[in-house]
Amino acid sequence: MDRRQFLATLGAAALPAVGSANALPSERQLRWHELETTAFLHFTVNTFTDKEWGYGDEDPAIFNPAKFDADAIVTTLDRAGMRGVILTCKHHDGFCLWPTATTDHSVRASKWRDGKGDVVREIADAARRRGLGVGVYLSPWDRNNAAYGRPEYVEIYRRQLTELLTRYGPIFEVWHDGANGGDGYYGGAREKRTIDRNTYYDWPGTWALVRKLQPDAVIFSDIGPDIRWVGNEKGIAGDPCWMAYDPVGADGGMAGVGNVREKDSPTGTRHGSHWLPPECDVSIRPGWFWHERENPRVKTTRDLVNLYFQSVGRGANLLLNVPPNRDGLLSTWDTTPLEAFGRWRRATFEVNHAAGVPLKRQGDDFTLDLKRPAAFNVIRVREDIRQGQRIDAFTIYAEVDGNWETIAEATSIGPRRLFRLGRNVTAGRVRLRIAQQSAKAEITELALFAEQP
Repeated sequence: MDRRQFLATLGAAALPAVGSANALPSERQLRWHELETTAFLHFTVNTFTDKEWGYGDEDPAIFNPAKFDADAIVTTLDRAGMRGVILTCKHHDGFCLWPTATTDHSVRASKWRDGKGDVVREIADAARRRGLGVGVYLSPWDRNNAAYGRPEYVEIYRRQLTELLTRYGPIFEVWHDGANGGDGYYGGAREKRTIDRNTYYDWPGTWALVRKLQPDAVIFSDIGPDIRWVGNEKGIAGDPCWMAYDPVGADGGMAGVGNVREKDSPTGTRHGSHWLPPECDVSIRPGWFWHERENPRVKTTRDLVNLYFQSVGRGANLLLNVPPNRDGLLSTWDTTPLEAFGRWRRATFEVNHAAGVPLKRQGDDFTLDLKRPAAFNVIRVREDIRQGQRIDAFTIYAEVDGNWETIAEATSIGPRRLFRLGRNVTAGRVRLRIAQQSAKAEITELALFAEQP
């Protein structure tokens, strides 16, 4: 993909408007920003072979989650505060979790539901019953398919994508990773196949298909075109974190899916030409698929809270992987910290001590004058990102016992910025002062909360 093709995939909505100092988000990106936290479900034959990356020669009969319960899975995710769920409909091993017409390597050849089951259908229906969005992950690399590496595979891939985007209702996100080519089964060839990841898939053509079939869906990859990878699998965004991003290839040349200079991704590009906000993907376990030996190493509630501040709190979205086990359920090792995380979120953000208080502006100062002093230790700030990300530096003050004290300061805000003060502050007035901005910026929220244990 050359630069002209890449720019064309982004669309005019991602480009700066006349007179604007920054890139601007599209409507689909604005909706995505509001989600804040979503869940990943890594689930396939790997769950039963104890592998992270299947080779592609797995017997489909091994897939048999006898107690699979999509409603139980989604209910736990909902309680944790997840607003969408992305299912690994096909991982690198090529096993499809829906009864596709493109290959026999799917649930149709498994023992589960006597070959008549459809994991995608059950997860999608359960998600909608709970009001969660539905997303799909479809691995470009397929270690099972005999055609992989030849032009005809790209058409197979697009047929699979078409099935997913036309059978299961509205899709909020389509997820493409950058693992492409290598050793595989490939229909019995058992060889290594190498592809040019910048050109082989014709990504502009595939993304055009997504736009046609699911125009409201955001598309994720290393380079977007809607959502970028944050550059690590730790779930941590950069600080500062800019929503704009002009990706560069690993060698400094043209970027592609699976070919970016990863050190740039966490922070993004200040004054970049494209609004490509980061998604922080991380697993609740050391691996992406369920492995019994990892049960004692599941992230704690405290770990999840810290990740929330380091991702959502810096303006990114958090995509937390919670892999089902061999029964087809979430392990209690995972559900216990997840549900406690949900309780912490609800308790902490239930009461905004600034609710209903007008935010008064005078020059570059925004002041809250509370009716009575309030005790708080978490602050949430939002700027009007419909105008782009304009703020480069700011400070927050609190009037304590008649004196103005600095309680927080940073560079970027974007869709949201969270501060965990580390101490309780009791104040009747709070002020945010913009120290540096690329154009006149608007603060849309200055909220005050008391973190609950």
